[in-house]
Amino acid sequence: PETPQRIEVYDNSHISGTKAVGGMVVAGPDGFMKSQYRKFNIKSEIADGDDYAMMREVLTRRFSRLLKDSDPRPDVTETDDPTAPSPDWPDLILIDGGAGQLKVAVDVLAELGIDSVVPVGIAKGPERDAGRERFFMQGRDPFMMEPRNPVLYYLQRLRDEVHRFAIGSHR
Repeated sequence: PETPQRIEVYDNSHISGTKAVGGMVVAGPDGFMKSQYRKFNIKSEIADGDDYAMMREVLTRRFSRLLKDSDPRPDVTETDDPTAPSPDWPDLILIDGGAGQLKVAVDVLAELGIDSVVPVGIAKGPERDAGRERFFMQGRDPFMMEPRNPVLYYLQRLRDEVHRFAIGSHR
């Protein structure tokens, strides 16, 4: 409902099902916040290329840590709203993938009791055609944005950056 101040974008990468990693990039009002980027080495025994299980592990680790580190909230004073998210909490998370990846994100957030973060899945278009991405949100039908829409370009740039970061982790 409001302009996000912190967006976290997640993607997974692996080499033929091995050496799986998850990547998280962060963007704010002033652009990419590279000091906030995180790489997650997948620790669980996951079937080769199980993107859903990898995403579940990454999101569970990330948001469990946020809950642990922000409880109690040291940045809250008596005049502040204690239910307001801290600066390290995203307003929006973009998940590289479609309905399945979105469901994983929704499930993880629900299991952890987090309802202040909006998850959105972004899936490449047919034949991986940039500009024909489909977006997935809980309670809405999948939708596309008009080509040449500046918001679409911005979201593509976010997705491309998390791809670059996750794949670069293998190097």
